[in-house]
Amino acid sequence: MTDLDRLKALLDSERAKLGVNIRKMNSPGSPVYNMWENIWPAGTILVGSFLCTALIHFYVGAVVLAVGCWWWLAKVHPRIKDGVFDRTAAMALASEKQMDMMWGTGALSLYAKLDDGSELAATPRDSWRAFVQRIMPPAETEGETG
Repeated sequence: MTDLDRLKALLDSERAKLGVNIRKMNSPGSPVYNMWENIWPAGTILVGSFLCTALIHFYVGAVVLAVGCWWWLAKVHPRIKDGVFDRTAAMALASEKQMDMMWGTGALSLYAKLDDGSELAATPRDSWRAFVQRIMPPAETEGETG
């Protein structure tokens, strides 16, 4: 069983948690960045507010802007964060090469609460492989067939 397979087993059993740097991964140049999911909501809010201000009244435009900002923060932003997390996790867990590449960029972290109650975290300056081997040593998975 490879380190990545052990990591997937830890994540599936919820013995470990994967952390994603959303800001880093939801930026231009990131392999999971989707420009349109970030632009169309803000553009719609601004254009709607400007049109209401120009065609109806300043106060109507201000209300549209306020409601649009609430909609962005309450509905759109959480959906974007979840999508970035899901795409990043899927890409990282696709292969050890991808995991190494994304770990090296500082986009990922790992966390686990051990059986003795202590907590263990692995940040980009640590090794994700050492983290996995500490929580699930290779001897623990030798009897399993993959």
